[in-house]
Amino acid sequence: MIRFGIIGTNPITEKFIKAASLIEDFSLTAVYSRTEETARKFAKRYGVTMIFTDVSEMARSKVIDAVYIASPNSFHSEQAIICMNYGKHVLCEKPIASNTAELQKMITAAKINKVLLMEALKTTFLPNFQSIQNNLHKIGKVRRYIAIFCKYSSRYDAYKEGTILNAFNPIFSNGSLMDIGVYCIYPMVALFGKPLSIKANGILLESGVDGEGSILLKYKESEGIVVHSKIANSYIPSEIQGENGSILIDQIDTPTNVEIRYKDGRIEDINQSQINNSMYYEVNEFINLIKRRQFESSINSFKNSLITLEIIDEARKQIGLTYPADQAEPTYIK
Repeated sequence: MIRFGIIGTNPITEKFIKAASLIEDFSLTAVYSRTEETARKFAKRYGVTMIFTDVSEMARSKVIDAVYIASPNSFHSEQAIICMNYGKHVLCEKPIASNTAELQKMITAAKINKVLLMEALKTTFLPNFQSIQNNLHKIGKVRRYIAIFCKYSSRYDAYKEGTILNAFNPIFSNGSLMDIGVYCIYPMVALFGKPLSIKANGILLESGVDGEGSILLKYKESEGIVVHSKIANSYIPSEIQGENGSILIDQIDTPTNVEIRYKDGRIEDINQSQINNSMYYEVNEFINLIKRRQFESSINSFKNSLITLEIIDEARKQIGLTYPADQAEPTYIK
């Protein structure tokens, strides 16, 4: 039984708990929140008795083996390193850190403390994404990857009325590229590796974060196109174009319908059955890695997470998007 503590009491955490509860070896034993009232209320909902308002105190405790971090992005690195310094395995929500420098420190902490660190980017664990990987050869030489994820944020209405919530606050290393764009970039990296160069555009809001943007990525014999937004919707599927056909993907973050359309007109359904709660697969991978005493995922590997953040860092640089976390003092690593 792997005993989990959670950092972050929000809807994504609730979805995580529901997904993890489908796994026999999962046990929720502790809840952290900045306020005792919030921690106690959330813990009571799931029958948890141990609550914490200090991350270090929870990390030192003997009641957990692993931590799921779903706090604002700017807290990920510090909280993860504290937990790993006390020998706790860490599953950290995407994006795993504010920048590459933070992630490098997190990886160092994981290696020194001999614990598992994994980015909770669900897409790459889904059966339908793995079907894309397994069937990619059928479309011949790949020439273009197009990933589109544009989702109007309900928090944008509040923003337009003058209330800047976390999703549009640079203090928390947020914005469209970090929250939405990462879903387009990570699968591309998992499929095709590191691009040779990138060209980024973005629309910066007055709060200091990006509302939307696009990235053109060059590979040796192909290109990648990423389109992301938190201030407009898109209803266009994503696509991988090859010389013999194309793979159509209904939703790049959570593929539920994937098919190959060949140049001769044939259509091949390559869907696989999937559990409805799409977070199940990442939690299952994380728990299985712990049980096998493996400290890095071969799917959401350090390399893939680093390349993804390198792309995001360069894109942010090109559009003039900076965060306070970029100038923060490093967290101490034991």
